[in-house]
Amino acid sequence: MTTAPHDTRLPAWLPGATHALLRVMTGLLFMQHGLQKLFGLLVDPSRPWNGAPPMFSQFWFAGVLEVFGGALIVLGLLTRPVAFLLAGEMAVAYFQAHFPRNFWPVLNGGEGSVLFCFIFLHLFAVGAGPWSVDDALRRRTRARLEP
Repeated sequence: MTTAPHDTRLPAWLPGATHALLRVMTGLLFMQHGLQKLFGLLVDPSRPWNGAPPMFSQFWFAGVLEVFGGALIVLGLLTRPVAFLLAGEMAVAYFQAHFPRNFWPVLNGGEGSVLFCFIFLHLFAVGAGPWSVDDALRRRTRARLEP
């Protein structure tokens, strides 16, 4: 007696769901860095927070990009331009703060910056995905334009 082959195809909804999960979790994790910089939230209790960085300083701009750019990534709103900007921020962060310490990210503490940079480059290339404000706006516009 033979058995029917097992269907190994993924459910149709799974790629969109995992794309959204990657985008949302990346945005939420990224926002935490800005919340530390700008508001002193989620800081190590053994190290005192010295207050927000001076307005319009490089560190302040980084915090603003992390909080508000991260929120836009979570929502999937303006994803491509925001992701491109955030990938650039992470490249600058890596080469300014980590690379001078050592060539290898595992030795210079820069794994997070590198990973964020490449996830944002991925989001820039492929967009927010099907479960996003960008996609809802695109579908709404397409529906209005169709006869």
